[in-house]
Amino acid sequence: MNTAVILAGGVGSRMGVDRPKQYLLVQDKPIIAYCLDIFQLHNNIDKIVIVVSDEWKSYVEECVEKYGITKICGYAPAGKTRQHSIYNGLKCINENAGETDVCIIHDAARPLVSDEIIDDCITGAIEEDGAMPVISVKDTIYQSSDGKSIDNLLNRSQLFAGQAPESFNFKKYFEVHNSVTDEEIGNTAGSSEIAYRHGMKIRLVKGSERNLKITTIEDLETFETILNN
Repeated sequence: MNTAVILAGGVGSRMGVDRPKQYLLVQDKPIIAYCLDIFQLHNNIDKIVIVVSDEWKSYVEECVEKYGITKICGYAPAGKTRQHSIYNGLKCINENAGETDVCIIHDAARPLVSDEIIDDCITGAIEEDGAMPVISVKDTIYQSSDGKSIDNLLNRSQLFAGQAPESFNFKKYFEVHNSVTDEEIGNTAGSSEIAYRHGMKIRLVKGSERNLKITTIEDLETFETILNN
């Protein structure tokens, strides 16, 4: 069983708009609906859990009905951090999860993920403990502790930018969350970070520049351009 956990609890403060970015309308359709369509139509996704704040739950439920998303198996409350939201999503699917089940963590504001990336992530979680799509870093990266002077030179060929979805053997990933402190969950920046720290083997798979996360107005404009081409 492969269950997608769609994170829709973010507030989108960097956009400077009147609603979270995943609920903005693009061509009269909310961004989250584009994301849900992809997982609804994907043959290897069996169920979908949506993590959403109470304030927007009824709106999301309306979207689910309007756009024919039939794979929904539950809703989970948004947490105080992204990783807490993930943990809430994991709790929502734990009761009926099997030993070999896979969970696929994805952001509602990342509406252009390809079927190939999803497939590669699922395969990685089955053959290893998890998988995440990455893209190569194009620019030279410098490390600085104060933002004023260079502390260290980093090898660009060994650096990768992580994307979503990130996929995991559900039982192992859930057990990690059950075993750590609330503080560690809160201090986790990326879904795979906590898995890696606790011994899970994470495969890197090929991501895509097209698989953008809508965070800024410029990202929104790029998404609109892609839809128009």
